[in-house]
Amino acid sequence: MLACLWQHREATARQIREIMGDYRPMTHGSMVTLLKRLESKGFVTRHKGTVGKAFIYKPTRSAQPTYRRILRDVVQRIFGGDGVEMVSTFLDTKPPTSRELDQLQRLLDQYRPETSAREDEP
Repeated sequence: MLACLWQHREATARQIREIMGDYRPMTHGSMVTLLKRLESKGFVTRHKGTVGKAFIYKPTRSAQPTYRRILRDVVQRIFGGDGVEMVSTFLDTKPPTSRELDQLQRLLDQYRPETSAREDEP
């Protein structure tokens, strides 16, 4: 739902339901309930549209900080704080392509301190 709002910048509950319908169908009431919960947690705001009774929802936070916060919670609650186990499980679930492996290697290289690279040398 948040991903939909990040992508479209703003939308009504109906528009979100239609966009998500193929992979996450839900009733209008359920969608409104979830949007209200996101609003109460400060993730979205709403304002009255110019026509009809529909509210227009907008995300209040950008995607990246929210992703980080959610993933921190997932790593802690589901994987007991073990990030390597989480990544391993993810890779088992969706094996990366060769291109993705190259991208991941470059990312890992960025996180490797220079001193560690020297320690590995013979």
